[in-house]
Amino acid sequence: MIVRAAAPAGLARVRPSRALSEGRFVALLLSPAVLVMFAFTTLPVIYLVWTSLHTLNPAEPYANGFVGASNFVALASDPRFWNALRLTGIYTVSTVILQLVIGLGLALLVTNLGRAAGVLRIAAILPMILAPVVVGLIWRTLLLTPQYGVVDFIGLSLGLGSHNWLGNPTLALVSVIAMHTWQWTPFAFLVFVAALASLPRDPFEAAVIDRANAWQRFRYITLPLIRPAIVIVVILRTIVALCAFEAIFAVTGGGPGTATEILNLYAYNKSFIELSIGYGASIAVVLLAITLILALVLFRLRTARR
Repeated sequence: MIVRAAAPAGLARVRPSRALSEGRFVALLLSPAVLVMFAFTTLPVIYLVWTSLHTLNPAEPYANGFVGASNFVALASDPRFWNALRLTGIYTVSTVILQLVIGLGLALLVTNLGRAAGVLRIAAILPMILAPVVVGLIWRTLLLTPQYGVVDFIGLSLGLGSHNWLGNPTLALVSVIAMHTWQWTPFAFLVFVAALASLPRDPFEAAVIDRANAWQRFRYITLPLIRPAIVIVVILRTIVALCAFEAIFAVTGGGPGTATEILNLYAYNKSFIELSIGYGASIAVVLLAITLILALVLFRLRTARR
């Protein structure tokens, strides 16, 4: 029988106080970051919601005041809002799917290239390090300029003719989708490269012994194993696509007409061009709610898969 000595009474009294002091020290270290986050994230959201409940127009200050949910009620009968919501859905779904497919394809290609993969990795991540405004200006001036842009130069060389990429409503939407996909596919590419590099080799070797072809190995082994990475890419890229603004603003400004006016651009135009700040804030609140709901649903699906 082993008899354990009782801890000194003084030590038992010291430990709780020491833990309390350590907790206060940790809280002291974290408090500046918490205060900064509160000042730059929480307070603006609170002010945005407050603004959405008012009529604020610098050109007509006599009409400003609290209107409650009137701005949100007006959105329900606003065709321009529904068009912006539809364009936001098309833009988000298209860019996320393209980034998934292209990013995974490039990752599979790099995995099979061996030493030459380093050059492709560097070239693939270059668009991601550019500012969205810079990307927009590059596409507008160098790539999509009618007759003199790179895209039209290639089209004319192949006998496909010249197109007004930013003047045609359909082509303008296709152009901004392609631009966003070009810039942010490297993110999906890097995630998938890391996921593929961490896969175990045993299942693939067993599949080769069982004479499974490349498509069967990809469908039944690779895809299930990298599903967590796919879900993460979908979540993050969906949130970023919903918040897109700078590149589209630099390329089209939402035009021609309202052909590329997603919710972010509509909120901006209403607030700072038409000076209907309260109404623009209500559009931003709706976009915020959509983003939060989608993020919550996607995260719950991710945890449910586990």
